Amino acid sequence: MQTHAAKLTQGPVGRHLTDMTVPMLFGITTLMAQSFIDTYFLGRVGDRALAAYSFGFPILMIVTSVAIGLGAGTSSVVARAIGSNDHRRARRLATDSLILSFMITLAVSIVGMLTIDPLFRLLGAPEDMIPMIRSFMMILYSGVPFVVVGMVGMSSMRATGDTVLPSKLMVYGAILNVVLDPIFIFGLGPVPAMGLNGAATAGLLARGAIFVGTLYVLYYRLDLVSFNKPKMPELTSSWKDILHVGIPAAGTNAIVPIGLAVITAMIARYGPEAVAGFGVASRVESMVLVMYYALSSTIGPFVGQNLSAGKEDRIQTSLRLCASFCVISGLVIAAMLALLSGVVPGWFSDNPAVTDVTRLFLWIAPISYGAYGIVMVVNAAFNGLGNPMPGVVISVTRILVLYVPLAILGEQMFGMVGIFGAYAVANILSGTLGFFWAKRSAHRLCELADAPR
Repeated sequence: MQTHAAKLTQGPVGRHLTDMTVPMLFGITTLMAQSFIDTYFLGRVGDRALAAYSFGFPILMIVTSVAIGLGAGTSSVVARAIGSNDHRRARRLATDSLILSFMITLAVSIVGMLTIDPLFRLLGAPEDMIPMIRSFMMILYSGVPFVVVGMVGMSSMRATGDTVLPSKLMVYGAILNVVLDPIFIFGLGPVPAMGLNGAATAGLLARGAIFVGTLYVLYYRLDLVSFNKPKMPELTSSWKDILHVGIPAAGTNAIVPIGLAVITAMIARYGPEAVAGFGVASRVESMVLVMYYALSSTIGPFVGQNLSAGKEDRIQTSLRLCASFCVISGLVIAAMLALLSGVVPGWFSDNPAVTDVTRLFLWIAPISYGAYGIVMVVNAAFNGLGNPMPGVVISVTRILVLYVPLAILGEQMFGMVGIFGAYAVANILSGTLGFFWAKRSAHRLCELADAPR
């Protein structure tokens, strides 16, 4: 049986974080670039397709939050099992997480398909766009199990400290998606032009390929999948441990798109073009925040292994290094986007009603991206510590206590400027809260782990 050493408990902290983050940065950047290209192609189809895609974006993020939550739970428990040098437990947990994620996402897909029309009417979608949105979302929902199970499987890979393999899978999947996009969106040979549905179909096929590749790597390369019939007590124990982190982590990530859905409904009052412009801005944001997604995907396994090994100093150092990186890089990103705000919106639309909204967002929101990066990192660190509830509190505070109320107030006073300004304020305040809370929580949990039993 292959075993996985707890390699993250030894050696320079900064080097481990860099070596783990760079491959993930490359992989996630490729995925984000693919999403960026999706938006570009749909912009060529028309503003209505772009608006329909933007209406579906918060729902896609909610589905993704389920995957992130289950992946966080899986990564946390598998990393801690590896930190304790218990490979058999790590393999059982990785396998049981795949079974659990498939069952949950199958239910999510069915419920989603049955609620498309009333949900998007609630989000403010015009009645004449509902058929287009329904057709797109039916394809999207059918691929949810592939997306989520694949992401959860890659979380098990990261728990071992190996980020190269999941990065390769992401890159291959993104490349396949980009190749298929124009074929299905605009048509080629026997394939008819499918427009918005073509983007969804290309994504479905690419995510299916990632799903197959993930299972292959977990079984043949990492010995983290078992086809032995699990005993029910062991299976329920695994699910309980995974969901202890997974449910709060999923809730933490679901709060973001729920807030985004509320904001999208507010912006919808300005017309479909404004929603399209906000959708473009959201895609640009996702692309430039990729380094924080990568960093947050690695800090959890690092913290988990070192918690089991009782090495608080390494956890504290990792938090300090991550926060410093987020602040410095965030200021650089804000300056770059301000300089490019007159150029980037025009890549997606030539409609001033669309590009003006995108440009306004890029002037205001990016000043807070460093703080948002800290929020991502500390929430992932809490999950790695097996203590996810502070992350829930921070995310609820950021979205429901700060962002949405301030956006409502800001819109009344300053219009759309107030909505985007509220976003920046919420990020800065919650990032500051999260950093100090994470440091304190790490100290307390390490003391408890070292206490005699």
